[in-house]
Amino acid sequence: MTADLILLNADIRTMDPTLPGATALAVRNGRVLALGGTDAIAALAGPGTRTIDAGGRLVLPGFQDAHVHLLDGGTDMVSGAALWEVETVEALLDAMAAHAARWSGPLVLGSGWQAGIFGEHNLTAALLDRAVPDRPCLIYDSSYHSACANSAALRMAGIDEATADPETGHIVRDRAGRATGMLHEAATSLVRDRLPATEDTTRIAGLRAGQAHANRHGITGIVDPLVDHHHARAYAALAAEDALTLRVSGAGIVRPEDSVETALERLLGWRAAHSGPLFHVNAAKFFLDGVLENRTAALIAPYADAAGGNAPLMFAPDQIAALFTAIDAARFQIHVHVIGDLAARAALDGLEAARAANTPWPALAQLAHLQLVDPADFVRIARLGAMANIQPLWARHDTVVPDEWIDMIGPDRLPFAYAFRRMIDAGAPFCLSSDFPVSTLNPFEIIETAVTRQPRRRDGNRPPFLPAERLSVAEAVAGYTCHAARACWRGDTTGRLLPGLSADLVLLDRDIFRCPAHEIGDTEVLLTLFRGRAVWRHDSFDGGDTE
Repeated sequence: MTADLILLNADIRTMDPTLPGATALAVRNGRVLALGGTDAIAALAGPGTRTIDAGGRLVLPGFQDAHVHLLDGGTDMVSGAALWEVETVEALLDAMAAHAARWSGPLVLGSGWQAGIFGEHNLTAALLDRAVPDRPCLIYDSSYHSACANSAALRMAGIDEATADPETGHIVRDRAGRATGMLHEAATSLVRDRLPATEDTTRIAGLRAGQAHANRHGITGIVDPLVDHHHARAYAALAAEDALTLRVSGAGIVRPEDSVETALERLLGWRAAHSGPLFHVNAAKFFLDGVLENRTAALIAPYADAAGGNAPLMFAPDQIAALFTAIDAARFQIHVHVIGDLAARAALDGLEAARAANTPWPALAQLAHLQLVDPADFVRIARLGAMANIQPLWARHDTVVPDEWIDMIGPDRLPFAYAFRRMIDAGAPFCLSSDFPVSTLNPFEIIETAVTRQPRRRDGNRPPFLPAERLSVAEAVAGYTCHAARACWRGDTTGRLLPGLSADLVLLDRDIFRCPAHEIGDTEVLLTLFRGRAVWRHDSFDGGDTE
């Protein structure tokens, strides 16, 4: 049997212990046909076989990001102002004014302002009016859990002194009761839903941009952890065109106002409509709390800083138990946002209730973020068959943004922040992910931080954050390949390079297992293959015919 494509002179790490390495690989009909030495694989070439010379470089399975808002982040790339690097009010206003001058749509959006630099003390509707006076404008913080609206947006959304806070959100007001423009959690959705909708054509353009960005960084599979109707339409549209260049698993949103019946009706409808090989809805997404930066993370004990206080869970415990049990019984994976240790415990309690009521099955429920976990709960993650879905990039001291969240949890709880080593040593399955666009989706910057627990040296020198919690390079790579494939329910066809599995692979410009740890983040992907087809090729790569 001849191959469609052969890859020679490579350092292939298959991420499977039964066949850990090879120097050559053959592909046929989008799947790995064979692995072995150069002579054996070269013998599979026929007249039409394409050949790639890897030049001795490292080849890995295609990376999979098990928590990435690809459609939303891509849409921001094509239609919003990027505020992640902005450090002053004047720079923020300049960025928004410049974007408003370029963007002719009825709504001006921005995202990425950093809590700690900006917030209730310096972001208001009146301030945004200076940059965008003539159209509604809404700018999200880097976590997307807070936003600031200008006066036109508040008027269009009907926000006034009589507007009540949504159940799980907060409209910030001045002493006279007037909305300042700052919005937290569900209040952002309350306003956004009353503003002009983003057109599906813009979302499709955003999805194309987002997946190209992902392919450039070696990503061939994702979990989108917040799928609503417009997400499903966009992913389905590209899947119908055979234009998806990565696999998408979707987690349909479940809201606090949902009953078991309404949640299941929506989830079952999405699953029935979207069950193809490239896009399927297989999970349910819950936000059990918010974020520390806007004080909506739910903690077991109160906040430790001077302001004190605490935040409630966004779902009641009995509601969590009922929803988790019914959704697990319907054989959906449960994907949960948990930041505070109370939210983590509530998620584990809900999974325990579902496990007690239902026949156990390998759902691999995803507990995403796990910024603070009580040590008593580390072992429960493994015992309940869940997976720690972690974002190591956040486990470092920031060189620009004040680490105010550290004061919020206090010194007694600090050792249990981003305690990834302890979770893994307690037996928790794990995968790595980015939460893009909250942060970069570049896996190599994230792997570097997982290994060093420090910022990139180009960004400034800071001491390691809890260095005992570091991961090894091998663990981090597994977290992005074979472990992530399991998290995505694709472990039987992807995540490793073995005969019969999908020919999804990346060719790198350096050996990240051997280079200095602080250089891993500089890695460039020279070639990304998805189902045996090149979806990214670096301009500098001249290793043969990939088309």
